[in-house]
Amino acid sequence: MKKQLIFLVLIMIVFNLTAQNQNYKLLIGTYTNAGKSQGIYSYDVDMKTGVFLQKSVTSGVTDPSFLAITPDKKFVYSVNESTNGSAAVAFSFNKQTGKLTKLNSSLTKSGGPCYISVTDKNVFTANYGGGSISVFGRNSDGSLSKELQLIQHIGKSINTERQNEPHVHQVILSPDKKYMVTNDLGTDKVTVYKYNPASKKEILIPFDSLTVKLGSGPRHATFSKDGKKLYLVHEIDGTVSVLGMNDGTLNLLQETSLVRKDKIINRGAEIELSADEKFLYATNRGTANDITCFSVGSDGKLTFKQQVSTGGDGPRNFAITPDDQYIFVAHQNSDNIVIFKRDLQSGWLTDTGKRINVGAPVCLVFY
Repeated sequence: MKKQLIFLVLIMIVFNLTAQNQNYKLLIGTYTNAGKSQGIYSYDVDMKTGVFLQKSVTSGVTDPSFLAITPDKKFVYSVNESTNGSAAVAFSFNKQTGKLTKLNSSLTKSGGPCYISVTDKNVFTANYGGGSISVFGRNSDGSLSKELQLIQHIGKSINTERQNEPHVHQVILSPDKKYMVTNDLGTDKVTVYKYNPASKKEILIPFDSLTVKLGSGPRHATFSKDGKKLYLVHEIDGTVSVLGMNDGTLNLLQETSLVRKDKIINRGAEIELSADEKFLYATNRGTANDITCFSVGSDGKLTFKQQVSTGGDGPRNFAITPDDQYIFVAHQNSDNIVIFKRDLQSGWLTDTGKRINVGAPVCLVFY
């Protein structure tokens, strides 16, 4: 009887935890230039009731398309993709109210910042238009210093429409915090920089570079938790690459593809691992508008599992909920976020039918 009671108590605890995990807090970065959006939105999401409550909206930033939040949830950083004065923007953040308060902004000195990342000491932007990386310092109050380092990429690749010059699309920190990795769509290169947070000038130092499939257009990548695998989605042709990384040195382990249909235009966008690292997901825009699931083998290599419509137009960034239960997909063109349920065992996705309607959503960050 005692064992049965303990078992029932454990079941109730698990049930309560699951119920609690139906509530999420979400930041949404958007494009404002089409007049559909005011800026950065904060939402409370209750999946059990289907109630999506807008808590705040932060205006005054042009095209805050990508966001980064500090681990302590006290500060948020966004890009400002304005053609006149591209910048990184710093905000203090109240996670209870969802309110962002602007601290300052700092010019990237290079056009088209499209991605932003943050460490304890620095903030980095990947500048698509300028083909460069901008590096800033973080002050004690969370505000940004002036630009400390600007790294200009050079070169081109074989696609004459998209690759006549560098287009840096992402800059991400390795799990061991020793390296920064950048993906350059314009040159078909992935570059590794040594990260030196103690420096004020040479914060990123070139270390290694890998040329990937020509004409593929590397866009976004995600690390395995141990930092030994880097999963990369390519924008132009929908290739997905598995790269090995050993002490900052890259090598190609596998190439596969998002493309499972004929006569489509590919625009590979985002890529993420599930928390248990058993499954990998990637979105494809263009005329595909789908999300693909791969299983991840013990060697880190991928096997195709499923591909489904994202239920909208222009799936950009997506985010997996902290409990791994759902995937939220942001659609820039159809102005909605489509919510999928994840099967934790198979990795398969099912459209819940639930939507968050917001203008031109691009970046989703749970907090």
